[in-house]
Amino acid sequence: MKDPNESPLVFPCDFPIKVMGKSSAEFEALVVTVVLRHVPDLGEGAIRRRESQAGKYVSITATVRATSQSQLDAIYQELTACETVLMVL
Repeated sequence: MKDPNESPLVFPCDFPIKVMGKSSAEFEALVVTVVLRHVPDLGEGAIRRRESQAGKYVSITATVRATSQSQLDAIYQELTACETVLMVL
């Protein structure tokens, strides 16, 4: 029987993290800085940017090579603590 606290993910795995906020170069730099703090070997092409139709908001998707659930939890906690971040999926 599996531990109910055990992650359903099998590590290591590629895991996309989507972060939304108001569109600015500073916002994208913040997201990249936070992700790099936890995943220093972030691969080229791992960051994608998509603006809303009106250009007011942006979503940054960072696809990371996750090594543990605690690593993902730390990334989510740090990103959600940023006041410019509206949502993290």
